[in-house]
Amino acid sequence: MLDSLLVLLLPASAFWLTGCTGLQLLNATVSHRGYIRTTNISYGSDPRQKLDVYIPKPMAPNAKVVIFFYGGSWREGSKTDYRFVAQALTSRGFIVVLPNYRVYPAVIFPGFVEDGASAVCWVRNNIATFGGDVNHLYLMGHSAGSHIAALLTLDGHYLKDLGLDRSIISASATLAGPYDFTPNPRDRPVFGMGTNQTAINPEIEPITFADGTEPPMLLVQGLQDAIVAPSNAVNLAARIRQSGGEVEYVTYAKCGHASVVVALVWPYQWLAPVLQDVAAFIDRH
Repeated sequence: MLDSLLVLLLPASAFWLTGCTGLQLLNATVSHRGYIRTTNISYGSDPRQKLDVYIPKPMAPNAKVVIFFYGGSWREGSKTDYRFVAQALTSRGFIVVLPNYRVYPAVIFPGFVEDGASAVCWVRNNIATFGGDVNHLYLMGHSAGSHIAALLTLDGHYLKDLGLDRSIISASATLAGPYDFTPNPRDRPVFGMGTNQTAINPEIEPITFADGTEPPMLLVQGLQDAIVAPSNAVNLAARIRQSGGEVEYVTYAKCGHASVVVALVWPYQWLAPVLQDVAAFIDRH
């Protein structure tokens, strides 16, 4: 669906790029100046456990650091396809880290969340050498990537297993994420479930772990989302508030599942003020 939407949005002049996915076409429409990229840094031994670091030019001392997890139904995706996200965020002065992570069927839950924790651990231990402030680390994600970011924010055991406390996360901003959900039959094997299984393991659901002590969260949701129901964000925001935690819930009436991340790109920021809202949230924390 994301590719289809991007084909509709992209200018005709981009279509001479043969063999590209919609995401690659989207990357082709934005400038790749304004940052320095260091690629394929290993944070684990698996070929998928690599990340890219984007440093804004110029960069303020002790820049805040955003770790972005892309979506792809826990099955696919590549950090190179999301350079447009890095460009948008570095334009606001943030250092950006884009990790790859293992996906189904190579792993099932919680393998991809554990990879997310390992990537965060690498950033915590190494980002100072790039000029980043280890005391200002932020998680961000879209779709399945928001699921990963939300679990790392809400379920402290993933970072604790690596000797870290979730308080190292200053705040998290997640876009169109599943937080309170029943996997559809196609996705159930991703979570170790049979396709006809209806009993849900509560550990897959970020809402299970909202207790009011989690880092602040921004939940971004398009109300036209036909992939991840807006009720996911509504329910999680309500649970965090009921527990006494800090959460902001931002909706865009005309946005669907893909357009909340497409709107980060400058030619399409007319879709919704996602970049402004996310950057302002990070600046406040």
